[in-house]
Amino acid sequence: MSSIVTGEAVVLELRPASFAARALGLLLDVLVNVVLLVLVLIGIAAAGPELDEAAARALALVGTVFCLVIVPVTVETLSRGLSLGKLAAGLRVVRDDGGAIRFRHAVIRGLTGFLEIYFTFGGLAIAVALFNDKSRRLGDILAGTYALRTRVPVEAAVPVFVPPRLRPWAAAADIGRIPDATARQASQFIRQAGRMSPLSRTGMATSLATELARHVAPPPPPGTTPDEYLAAVIAERRNRELTRLQQARRRSSAMGERLDRLPFGP
Repeated sequence: MSSIVTGEAVVLELRPASFAARALGLLLDVLVNVVLLVLVLIGIAAAGPELDEAAARALALVGTVFCLVIVPVTVETLSRGLSLGKLAAGLRVVRDDGGAIRFRHAVIRGLTGFLEIYFTFGGLAIAVALFNDKSRRLGDILAGTYALRTRVPVEAAVPVFVPPRLRPWAAAADIGRIPDATARQASQFIRQAGRMSPLSRTGMATSLATELARHVAPPPPPGTTPDEYLAAVIAERRNRELTRLQQARRRSSAMGERLDRLPFGP
């Protein structure tokens, strides 16, 4: 997984396509393009008696360039990084910054792909893709693009609630201004704790609980584990924020109703 920081300082977690997924999508695209080329060549051959040898060769060359370069470039440009093979494999080509590709990127990929896929029968593309972390072929490296997985399994939501025995303490606790970064780290830990090893989970939970304890008073009841403490603080903080927002919304609605009832006019 790769991380991209946007201009608004938001971290995006993107999943580059694996080598197998890229190979499948590329194989399907090559198959479609070759079938299209065969149909074009059959059409040229059917008109062969009416064409001289030079014209037939010129048409065959134009048809080859059209099917293997112009069509892929046009499809990727109009669909912003998609093709039939990529749709089937659940992929999309994006820029290195995560944005949609443009005509320039598609042209570089198409021209380079004509060399590394068809001239070398895919050997150059495979050799380059095997030796970089995002399975990028030479055309991707030159164009500044890579293939992104679009079919990512949705993680099940992890319910966060105050443990029953800590509810009286949480309701009376003074939860100060917890830094957003610390609260976000604690929330991410709660969602991912089930996939962590016991040793790493205990160490991270203790570290985060110590950080949160600087902003929460009084201390929790004796015997509270770091996991329970994190869940109680984060859940109570969320509940209080929700209550505050609901109250602000009710006050705003009440003010709006009062303003609607005021007489208008001179």
